[in-house]
Amino acid sequence: MNTVLGPIQADSLGVVAVHEALLSVVPGAQYAYDITIDRAEIFEILKKKLDAFSRAGGGTVVDHTGMFHGRDLRLYEALSRATGVHIVASTGLGPEENLGGYFLTPQTNPPTPWPADRFAELFAAEVTEGMVVPRVQRRAAAGLIVTALSATGMTPTDESLIRGAARAAVQTGAALSFRAPADPRAALEIALEEQLEAGRIVVAGVDAAAAAAAGTARALAERGAYVAIDHVGSAGGSDDIDDDARAALVAELVGLGLGRRIVLSADAVGVAKGHPDVDVDYDVVLTGFVPRLKAQGLAADEIRGILVDNPRDLLAVKEA
Repeated sequence: MNTVLGPIQADSLGVVAVHEALLSVVPGAQYAYDITIDRAEIFEILKKKLDAFSRAGGGTVVDHTGMFHGRDLRLYEALSRATGVHIVASTGLGPEENLGGYFLTPQTNPPTPWPADRFAELFAAEVTEGMVVPRVQRRAAAGLIVTALSATGMTPTDESLIRGAARAAVQTGAALSFRAPADPRAALEIALEEQLEAGRIVVAGVDAAAAAAAGTARALAERGAYVAIDHVGSAGGSDDIDDDARAALVAELVGLGLGRRIVLSADAVGVAKGHPDVDVDYDVVLTGFVPRLKAQGLAADEIRGILVDNPRDLLAVKEA
């Protein structure tokens, strides 16, 4: 298993928060006149939140922001050493609206999106050779390949992204995580077309209101993919269900024999620059959601399986 401090045994991960963000910076926001990036201040904020996660029983936080959304490997290395929390960083890009012109208008006639093979090469190198840091060739290897597709529907660039991410996962043995708000089932089928096993895929955001209403989590889990109920702690509303409904969804999946396909997270953002903060802490699954799962009748071993065993199996790098 790849962490920012180097490889460790997957059994050492403990309780894993699978889909979180440490430092999240909208691309280009760091250059805005009204935004300050004070790394010492950011370190103290994140350390406090990671310490709370550790005290609650957490072992590992996965930063799933990918390549150009604020990823700061030196900062994450220091945080992991200071808190004892394992930090897994990710490679990947998306959705299309977050990509710069370099990836959208290559020098072809007519201009076309990057082909899937080029995305695959880019992402695979960060898993096998280490993640790129400005002015430093490579540091630790990425532990997860991530992408996100456009909320309004899959574009040609989105399709190149998910195919490239899936190919990189096949080549490296790392897992693939993707978010596809418009049609997660179709996106999963595209990843499977690239010969990536369903058990190496986690689909994010299945606790969105539309996905919950459509029975998406069950359908994806029955195909063999992991499903991330990853907005724990959000109040619900037009976009997301609330925590009581999330706990009922988990219980439903467990009752259907799909408990080994579930992972949990809060999609918390430790420090946000260029977009609103997400007022949820990394420990909310342990402190606020586990009691709801117990109230739904889940046994201790079922809860442990979701918090520890499932993410361990997902994140363990398989022999390619």
